[in-house]
Amino acid sequence: MKALKTISFLVFTILFIFGCETKSEQITNTEDYNKYLTLKDNKSVTFAHKEIDFWQKKFDEAPNQISYLSQLASNYNMLFEYTGDIKNLYKTEELLTKSNEAYDYSRVSTVRSLARNYISQHRFKEALVLANKALAIGEGKKETQKLLFDVQMELGNYPEAVKNLNAIRDMNSFDYLIRLAKWNDHKGDLNTAITLMEKARDIAEKDDNKGLKIWSYSNLGDFYGHAGRIQESYDSFLKTLALDPNYSYALKGIAWIVFSKERNTKEANRIIDAIAVTHNTPDFYLLKSQIAQFEGNKNKEIKNRNAYFSMMKNNNYGAMYNKYNALIYADDKKTASKALEIAKIEVEHRPTADSYDLLAWAYLNVGENKKALEVAQNHVVGKSFEPKVQYHLAMIYKSNNLALKAKPIKEELLSSLYELGPNFDKKVNQL
Repeated sequence: MKALKTISFLVFTILFIFGCETKSEQITNTEDYNKYLTLKDNKSVTFAHKEIDFWQKKFDEAPNQISYLSQLASNYNMLFEYTGDIKNLYKTEELLTKSNEAYDYSRVSTVRSLARNYISQHRFKEALVLANKALAIGEGKKETQKLLFDVQMELGNYPEAVKNLNAIRDMNSFDYLIRLAKWNDHKGDLNTAITLMEKARDIAEKDDNKGLKIWSYSNLGDFYGHAGRIQESYDSFLKTLALDPNYSYALKGIAWIVFSKERNTKEANRIIDAIAVTHNTPDFYLLKSQIAQFEGNKNKEIKNRNAYFSMMKNNNYGAMYNKYNALIYADDKKTASKALEIAKIEVEHRPTADSYDLLAWAYLNVGENKKALEVAQNHVVGKSFEPKVQYHLAMIYKSNNLALKAKPIKEELLSSLYELGPNFDKKVNQL
């Protein structure tokens, strides 16, 4: 399910500084979430470590028991989810690969698990190969079709994705509803997506399934935010944390509300710093850089951006942060050519409208306005409704003297400023 996560509330382009004097309606209350910022332990992490010790000893004593590898892999993946440490994701891959090799890739659940690991790594084409292998085995076909929908969506193979979605149709199924919600969100029908996600939440609540409740609450937090329903977004993130106090994704969502809606940069930084103690990933530095930009603190902005690249250098994240690297590089004429290189790779690996948007944006920033327009018209227009994509499209139109085409996009973007973030206020108004 993590493949369905969206982190669209983090926008990393470096734009003109916009003053932060404006105060906004107060949504958050520190008393609601303070207790989650000072937790001394994480029961899920402690449990995972104990399980790893247990299963590793059993495997060492009986290395012919291949099933123990999957138990180990599951717990290393849990460590990755809660700590963000990329080494745990690669350890999960190593264990699942060993297990699949031992079974000669004949055990469908283990094949699917490795495919999901590849999705987390943004190795989508390899994930598709494994998903098709699982389908060929035949066992647990509906579970494999769910996986195929997820992979095909990531690859932009939408007709194939819909075929698999239709194959698992069941309006009483949580797994079907969340995927149908994702499909409607992709089409730009956010209201329907929210209605479907709420139906999924209701199922999770009726079944009292803690894991599914956490997942649906946090995703609804995102969806409500995209729809400008900020109070409901905040409430959903709090409901997530009430069930799992260590769920950093929900705390990040609250940090975004504090920053983007309330313009309280000090409090947003305090939340982010607290999360980063136990869940340290590169995107925190980008968010802090974005906040510093809004504050007009150029030194802090650059310092955090450099810290992001330092973390990228010291850890092998593969293609996981290619999108954000491209956006950062595109915003500086000196590095825009690097953005173009990355965007071409992304289009090759993942030919979605979002990847083509990166390519068009990179072309624009290296001065190839007409090429940018050609790519956008052929691969982006009408195929992605993400605000950042629409902003890029408006800029491409404007740079090609097509101001009339940019005007309706500007009107749409003015209602998406919360999702885009405060640094876009001035830019959107100048379109």
